[in-house]
Amino acid sequence: MTENQWTEFVKIREDFKKRVKNWNDALKTESIAALQKELADADGVPEYPLENTVVYNTAFDGVTSGSAVKLIVVGDNPGKSEQLNKNRTYLIGQSGKIAEGFFRNHAELGIDFRKDVLILNKTPVHTAKTKELVQFCKRAGKVVADIVAESQKYMAELAFRLQQLFSCEIWIVGYGELKPKGIFTGYRDCLYGLYAGSGVSGSAVAGNGSAKCAEAGCGAGNTKMGDFEKSVFVYQHFSMNRFSIDLKTQGGDLHAVGTLHRKEIFGR
Repeated sequence: MTENQWTEFVKIREDFKKRVKNWNDALKTESIAALQKELADADGVPEYPLENTVVYNTAFDGVTSGSAVKLIVVGDNPGKSEQLNKNRTYLIGQSGKIAEGFFRNHAELGIDFRKDVLILNKTPVHTAKTKELVQFCKRAGKVVADIVAESQKYMAELAFRLQQLFSCEIWIVGYGELKPKGIFTGYRDCLYGLYAGSGVSGSAVAGNGSAKCAEAGCGAGNTKMGDFEKSVFVYQHFSMNRFSIDLKTQGGDLHAVGTLHRKEIFGR
């Protein structure tokens, strides 16, 4: 990367780390941890040590000025393996192994999943399964709900800033909760707003979240819809091999499939 890219990346990385620490500190209570465990138990998740409520991706610390950033992949939220102190790395469970295999088996892409990809999530707030986030927000109260909402806006801004910095593609993997009434509609609306500049989604799918995002300044001063259409793609999640199955079912063209699902979610 260039000297300017490296300087800006370091600033972005340090702010990311600081934000996660602040959110983690705000949520580090016995009652919050107990609720996370209770929700996991109710979902049939085997018992595991809960060590981080909010997770920074330490893989960012391995990026150097000599690194080549070729792609940004956005998952859902950190699961039980990702939040462990020994890991604190996104997409390292079964889904991550499938993702590694996909890129290894498609050498024509020229991408090493662990070296060339910046991996983000739609929120860094941990739950064993993404669907538990809804109940987590409802039952934990306003502080948790506000942090989950705030973190989605921040993570959308992070993806946008990094995409603009490195002029690479963003692959959003997992889109079920980006649909109406999904837990990640705030992420969807803010990301679109950043490219549109107006904060207004191009799809009837998006509701008041876009307007709120605009009020918060998410998309102020930017009109980069060309970048959005050529750089942002939406796919099925890697879990249970859904990414590859959907790709094959839809004809095997990565950009065509990513565009198809982007239009379903963003309307453009």
